[in-house]
Amino acid sequence: MRVVVDANVAIAGVAARGLCEAVMELCLERHHLVLCEELLGEIEEKLCGKIKAPPTVVAEYLMVLRRNAQILRPEAVGKEVCRDPDDLMVLGLVVPGKVDAIVTGDKDLLVIKSYKGARIMTPRGFWEASVATGS
Repeated sequence: MRVVVDANVAIAGVAARGLCEAVMELCLERHHLVLCEELLGEIEEKLCGKIKAPPTVVAEYLMVLRRNAQILRPEAVGKEVCRDPDDLMVLGLVVPGKVDAIVTGDKDLLVIKSYKGARIMTPRGFWEASVATGS
């Protein structure tokens, strides 16, 4: 499955033990991650700023993501599609990345439910669907 993991899930995946960590491991091991430079920048900014993660940990995590993800340029998405313009880059990865699922905790994205064939799922929903299908 081709998956976009939103910054909030990627950050929680490295900053805390729990579901998001398990989702990130699942994505890295069994799925094809699709990201963009803007998402990587947001992950870096929040890990360094809000979380105060050590720079070496942040650099290593970003390197793992870069090595295991396809980094694409998001296509333009109309402002009317999502109520938060900052989330348009996530939706913009769907078509160029042939994305099947977006994993996010962001309510502005979750309310959309699907976009151009990609399901928009919570980490829990993604985990349960992956376990149920064995993927």
